[in-house]
Amino acid sequence: MKLQMVATCLFGLEKLLGEEIDALGSKRLETMDGRVTFEGNEYSVAAANIRLRCAERIFIKLGDFSAESFDELFEGVKALPWEMWVGKNDAFPVKGHAIRSKLFSVPDCQSIVKKAICDRLSGVYGIKWFPEEGVKYQVEFFIFKDRATLMIDTSGVALHKRGYRPVSGEAPLRETLAAAMAIISRPREDVLLWDPFCGSGTIAVEAAMLMTNRAPGLKRAFAGEQFGQFDSSIWDFERECASEDIIRDTAFEVYASDIDGAVLEVARENAKRAGVADRIKIFEQDATKIKKLDRRGTVVCNPPYGERLMTVREVEELYRKMGKTFSELSPWQIYILTSAENFERLYGRRADKVRKLYNGMIPCGLYQYFKNFKDVSPEKRGFKRKS
Repeated sequence: MKLQMVATCLFGLEKLLGEEIDALGSKRLETMDGRVTFEGNEYSVAAANIRLRCAERIFIKLGDFSAESFDELFEGVKALPWEMWVGKNDAFPVKGHAIRSKLFSVPDCQSIVKKAICDRLSGVYGIKWFPEEGVKYQVEFFIFKDRATLMIDTSGVALHKRGYRPVSGEAPLRETLAAAMAIISRPREDVLLWDPFCGSGTIAVEAAMLMTNRAPGLKRAFAGEQFGQFDSSIWDFERECASEDIIRDTAFEVYASDIDGAVLEVARENAKRAGVADRIKIFEQDATKIKKLDRRGTVVCNPPYGERLMTVREVEELYRKMGKTFSELSPWQIYILTSAENFERLYGRRADKVRKLYNGMIPCGLYQYFKNFKDVSPEKRGFKRKS
């Protein structure tokens, strides 16, 4: 069965998501902010849900068309083959988004889309009323610049919810973003990866899953498993393949430390549920007092922003202390995610590269330091402080 699919992601992760899709053997068709359209088959649907680390949801795309009026939206939706997916007893709730389009009222668009699907299915099944008690086919529309895309969600619960983190810290980092940070830091088997602000351990867990090739969706269920169009053997096959691909003899090691000893118990439980507890050393430690070990290392962390944890003044002092402590870790590479626009000045050194990412709805920068601190000129190393 040849299918077009749409994988959604947090803004800034499109390139990484596209590369993951390539690795699955699927063909990329289009990339735009927050989504990648690709082509594959029913096995691709299962593999994408089980294996993609940076995706939020996997949709089956039914079609797209110009929709500058409610009439165009209605006729465009009605023309799509909904009966190929939705049975006469199945549920088909509708939700969606409209961005930079003449049709901007989401509730009105929802109503039009629902009515159009009902009209289409009424003509096919010869009924006027739908009980919607069967399998749930969540319909989603996306109207962007007056072009409507209609899709069916195959993920159900968002893919960042891997299942290993039923409890998290006060300011949790989304698993998909943590996975992206791990990927960007280019982890290697012989290089220690250390998160000194580990909280509930998300970065450490995602890094360990990445380096052991443990599929993020291996232990959870998906909405698409209930679809009559997909034989259950497809999902069983993809899970079995993913399980066989796990690397069990790697020397890769992760350190996860935090000044809050209580949250470390949560991190330990999360690591166990994720199946990577043997790869992660979890311990209590003040991040501003960590010392370089006699080995190669990379620091990847998500310190407080002053949004939910600590005051802005406390966070600014923390960043100053981090700058002094982390400079002593050179030539280790450092990757720091924060929403603070003045981070580099507080930290005392310009980043070698800054990547714009989003932690939920919070715009952040991933500040990357990969050059040896001693080899960086004083002018580029930091900022002149006001006397």
